[in-house]
Amino acid sequence: MLYPKLFTTLRTYSRSEFVSDLIAGVIIGIVALPLAIAFAIASGVSPERGLITAVVAGFLISVLGGSRVQIGGPTGAFVVIVYAIVQKHGMDGLLVANLMAGVILIFMGIARFGGVIKFIPYPVTIGFTSGIALIVFSSQLKDFLGLQMGEVPADFMAKYAAYFKHIRSVNGYALAVSALCVLIIQGWKKVSRKIPGSLVALVVCTAVVQIFRLPVETIGSRFGEIPHMLPAPQFPKFSIELVRQMIPSATTIAILAGIESLLSAVIADGMIGGRHRSNMELIAQGIANIASPLFGGMPATGAIARTTTNIHNGGRTPVAGIIHALTLLSLMFFFGKWAVLIPLPCLAGILVVVAYHMSEWHSFFMVLRSPRSDVIVLLTTFGLTVLVDLTAAIQIGMVLAAFLFMRRMAVVTNIGMITRELKDEEEVDDPNAINKREVPEGVEVYEINGPFFFGASYKFLEAMKIVSGKQPKARVIRMRNVNAIDATGMHVIKEEFLNSRKKSIAFILSEIHAQPLIASDRSGLLELIGEENVFGNIDDALNRVREILGLPKMPRPTPFVPVVKREGLR
Repeated sequence: MLYPKLFTTLRTYSRSEFVSDLIAGVIIGIVALPLAIAFAIASGVSPERGLITAVVAGFLISVLGGSRVQIGGPTGAFVVIVYAIVQKHGMDGLLVANLMAGVILIFMGIARFGGVIKFIPYPVTIGFTSGIALIVFSSQLKDFLGLQMGEVPADFMAKYAAYFKHIRSVNGYALAVSALCVLIIQGWKKVSRKIPGSLVALVVCTAVVQIFRLPVETIGSRFGEIPHMLPAPQFPKFSIELVRQMIPSATTIAILAGIESLLSAVIADGMIGGRHRSNMELIAQGIANIASPLFGGMPATGAIARTTTNIHNGGRTPVAGIIHALTLLSLMFFFGKWAVLIPLPCLAGILVVVAYHMSEWHSFFMVLRSPRSDVIVLLTTFGLTVLVDLTAAIQIGMVLAAFLFMRRMAVVTNIGMITRELKDEEEVDDPNAINKREVPEGVEVYEINGPFFFGASYKFLEAMKIVSGKQPKARVIRMRNVNAIDATGMHVIKEEFLNSRKKSIAFILSEIHAQPLIASDRSGLLELIGEENVFGNIDDALNRVREILGLPKMPRPTPFVPVVKREGLR
């Protein structure tokens, strides 16, 4: 359905929802400030371009998007491709490629490609995501260590050769500021989850550098003054030859934006019990990526960490995303002139932390223990991303994804399941929706949608480690929309069960279908979790949680639509 979620949510919008969205939007705007600046500098462009992107693209993605809670803006995923384009073709090349990517995304949405992107295997996405994280980390070592050297080479091996050549020029003050930044970000989680650690680190490190006059580079010393207002829109210079050269890069940006935004939307669906409109989301991403370069911005997509932070702070409609963009614009207007004082080693520290979380090394090693075909796809995509370039990794990764998809379809054929996943369904009144159930305090309910998207559930759990507040007492995984599961999916569930057991968190599976049930039984997963913790409906699952927590059981609501009966599970 090509209809923005904002218009749907405004039909029944309430004052209480606005208050929640307002609080979440302001918090996310503050969270996005240091990240937008850091991503821009890491991409080889001036810092204000990151802020412009977060304001313009973030606003449009929320207004026109197909997700209730998606937060858009610049992300670490684009650092590698943007840096390569700027080094080779300059800003004009980047702006043209960005515009072209926006057009491609709109066509992808109109052609109903949103459902198809969901079937890209997890080893492909984790392969280039981990590769990007390694490159982002590598690109920050110059500022992190304060090395006295010229431009950092683009080639991965040449980059480290240059670092080793200039290793004796390490600036101890810069290294100390970087280390202080990382320690504050990591330690601040124990103090407060509401105020972002990256912002605290930014303020503290800037104050320390200015008070003690430390000899480290700042935004002002490298880039000069930063504009504190949005520039007037301007069409970039282009030629037919430049357009032709930018086709591979524009395609890479479009595919990357599509994958990242829909992955973020799927994760958000599982957290709020909703369902996004994938094709509308692609169109919104396309419009945002057309508008952003007109104002001098860079590529944008859905940001997973900021989206999950939005949800945990109470954001439930696109109004929160709109307020996030307006908050950033206000910060840019009132405090933009002070941004020149920010030390570059501090921004490098922020990006090192971002790269660590982006690397998802738990996920990487999880896939390494998967079937051989998944391992080959993972290592091929990762190696091409690091040693060749992201464009080649995306192109070859997509081909490998197609072959892997066909192979799995030969193993598990379920035409009805595939057809349903390809549809961009409207929301309907669901009698089994979680918002129609009374969920005990301290219980997390996460719903997995789709047969091959267990990577999203694992990525969700990775994000939870970063943004989640108080440890839950129980976790319920709903599987009513999972008709098929593979070895990777079962491994993900097993890993999370073991992790939950280690932390004394009750773990319940709900509404499990026949194929996943049989596969789990044969693999020993069912025995590990315990049949007493596997249920055919959400009401029995929640009552089991209440039993574990020592709470009275609730009567089953009517009408009730069972998915799998408990009788004869084995």
